[in-house]
Amino acid sequence: MAKSLKVGIIGAGAIARDVHIPNYMKCGDKVEIVAVSDVVKEKASELATEVNAPHAFSTYHEMFDSVEIDAVSICTPNKFHHPATIAALDAGCHVLCEKPPAMTVQEAVEMAETANKQGKILTYGFHFRHAPEVEALKRFIDNDDLGAIYAARVTAMRRRGIPGWGVFTNKELQGGGPLIDIGVHMLDTALYLMGYPEPDTVFGVTYQKIGKRKGVGLMGQWDWENFTIEDMARGMITFKNGASILLDSAFAANVEKHDEMNVSLMGDQGGADVFPLKIYQEKHDVLLDTTPSFLPRKGYHELEIERFVESCLSGIPPISTPKEGVYLQQIINGLYESAEKGEAVKVERVLSD
Repeated sequence: MAKSLKVGIIGAGAIARDVHIPNYMKCGDKVEIVAVSDVVKEKASELATEVNAPHAFSTYHEMFDSVEIDAVSICTPNKFHHPATIAALDAGCHVLCEKPPAMTVQEAVEMAETANKQGKILTYGFHFRHAPEVEALKRFIDNDDLGAIYAARVTAMRRRGIPGWGVFTNKELQGGGPLIDIGVHMLDTALYLMGYPEPDTVFGVTYQKIGKRKGVGLMGQWDWENFTIEDMARGMITFKNGASILLDSAFAANVEKHDEMNVSLMGDQGGADVFPLKIYQEKHDVLLDTTPSFLPRKGYHELEIERFVESCLSGIPPISTPKEGVYLQQIINGLYESAEKGEAVKVERVLSD
């Protein structure tokens, strides 16, 4: 077992500066941040200086050629997840890639296959899996308290929460809008709790009703003149085991709550809402609602990074796997394809068992 994990950062934006690096630093002597790369060399140098990383590069290829690195965090726009991941895996690094996995299903498949070929960890930044509500409910589910989960509802809705910074409204760089940015978190959470069933058919619709005009911005003023994503997406997913998910995701919609992120599950022995956690059951001729009086609290991102580091050092598999990343990418891309075609889309099997 290595004494210290040598980490490189690809992409010197806010997610690297505010999330990944601070939480690597909380790991103490287990982690050494040795390099930062960014297409804007000045940004890489500035961030490297801030965190006392000895090296800064304008390309990750140069970083891999110049410095010994054990693992990387990929914190780039979505368009660049695939090439950076492939390069890192081929360089012998473990990879924590921000969500979503990629832009296309084929890219996600190639990432999974390369991780398997190189024998390296590839995991994704689905930090809601590390929420105490999710961890607690997963124990109930594993103990069969909900029975067979056959239906779920996924909600990731903002009233006027279009990001006023970054490239979140640029379809070419991101691949989509709220579905691929915030909807993906709740969708992954639901799939994780359901045991990540294999998708079968998806039907989706997307809307662009609010984002292309100036309006009240609760997350800064967005660039409405160059708004190329959907501002709302809806969908239904069915799975080969007969289960189904209904999904609503929006950056901007005329709803009451400013921000709502939730997953609802329905099983034949019980159901649950996740945020906040409440479990619904029928026992002894009584309908019961159960809520926890205490849940341990630790930052979702902190646990995500901490567990990634432990996986790299110990070889224990992470809870988010490349195969799950492929399933998720198939659902996302299937929903967008369905919305474009105006009809349901069959999800083809792309991974061998």
